Amino acid sequence: MSHPIVTDTCEPTGTADVNRGQLLTRDHSQATDSALPARKEGARYFEATYRVRTGDVDQDMRVRLDAAARYLQDIANDNIDATDLGDSDPFWIVRRTVIDVISPISWPATVTAQRWCGALSTRWTNMRVRLTAEHETNRFNPEPREPGLIESEAFWINVNDQGMPSRISDNAFELLSSMTDEHRLRWKSMNPEQAPDEEGASAPDREHVLRSTDFDPFKHLNNAAYLEAVEDELVDHGDLIEGPHRLVIEYLRPIVPGTPITVRRVREPRRLLLWMLIPGDDAEYQVAATASVTKR
Repeated sequence: MSHPIVTDTCEPTGTADVNRGQLLTRDHSQATDSALPARKEGARYFEATYRVRTGDVDQDMRVRLDAAARYLQDIANDNIDATDLGDSDPFWIVRRTVIDVISPISWPATVTAQRWCGALSTRWTNMRVRLTAEHETNRFNPEPREPGLIESEAFWINVNDQGMPSRISDNAFELLSSMTDEHRLRWKSMNPEQAPDEEGASAPDREHVLRSTDFDPFKHLNNAAYLEAVEDELVDHGDLIEGPHRLVIEYLRPIVPGTPITVRRVREPRRLLLWMLIPGDDAEYQVAATASVTKR
């Protein structure tokens, strides 16, 4: 169920240039161990609630990272529908998503999502979403659990109907800029973009099989589908997600139906790095996306 845009009265506790389609300027993104910026006092935000379903969780009842990404997509769509942005600024693409799992969310529960602009420039924004959950019990998960908390930030680029970065409309800029004092957002990658060679990886490359259901009506791989590949890897790295952890995924190149994906990974003491590779024009691999999961 969606709710109107509201105004915050207090902050809850607990917590560029474009060249060939790639952003090359720097931004003020948080370092790996830095907390995401708090909401500006009194800033407006959009709120919606979603039920946690069994299809959102793993075998331990934990809400998976790909499910959290779907909540972020849902509230983004609901937010646009509740404003005039659907007419003036209808097309946005995600360049990066940061998901900080501070206290895990599990089933059964209702998730409350709050969304606001944390920073922006004339063509892109950092949209913050806070996910909180009051857990319930049932016969399958009868033990009481602490409330869940996930903080997130996504770098959204406003594009035109040709998919090229475009200026945010005056009305949209006025709305978004009222939520933040950071109006000079720039880009800087948070993950290493260059993949190591096979000899430098921690394990042999593996293929990640895509399905037709992973693609949207525009023949783009759904952002959440990328995180299914990450979840496949976390099965062997459960220590990284036993407590608070951060996921950072950066989307570098589109993946279209029929494209084979090769996953290369490096395990460090407190971090898992992933590169999703696709065939290039010269038979060499190109990096389509990078991901990292860091124990915090």
